[in-house]
Amino acid sequence: MVRPTWNEYFTQIVNVVRTRSTCLRAQHGAVAVKGSKVLATAYNGPPRGMPHCDVCAREAAGAKPGERYELCNAIHAEQNLICQAAHTGVSLEGATVYVTGIPCWLCARMLVNSHIQAVRVTEVTRAYDKATIAFMIEAGIEVEILNSK
Repeated sequence: MVRPTWNEYFTQIVNVVRTRSTCLRAQHGAVAVKGSKVLATAYNGPPRGMPHCDVCAREAAGAKPGERYELCNAIHAEQNLICQAAHTGVSLEGATVYVTGIPCWLCARMLVNSHIQAVRVTEVTRAYDKATIAFMIEAGIEVEILNSK
């Protein structure tokens, strides 16, 4: 048996975490780690205790990816990760965050303010805004794309 690298290991974990997402449009996950220790996990979906969507309001409005987030009841996996860490009193300072897609502008800014050290993107399946990556790098976050389809 070949032991997975840490990147492979955390990529497997974040892919399991994303399966908990109830979003009808896209399922994303996030895992924060320090060294080999998992600090927090999260996925996209509605806030705790709120109902899951029966219909995607953004799709119904014809919104393109990255548009009309105000219609959505869900929060992004990165936002939920930061909330989960705060809820349990875990600092994300110096952590590496594994995410299943390129963070949006809001999530990128939140990751910067959380003093994240690195972001590892486990999957890129569509065109994305390269400016968010440049922004995180400019802010001192190491960004690595592990798999691009």
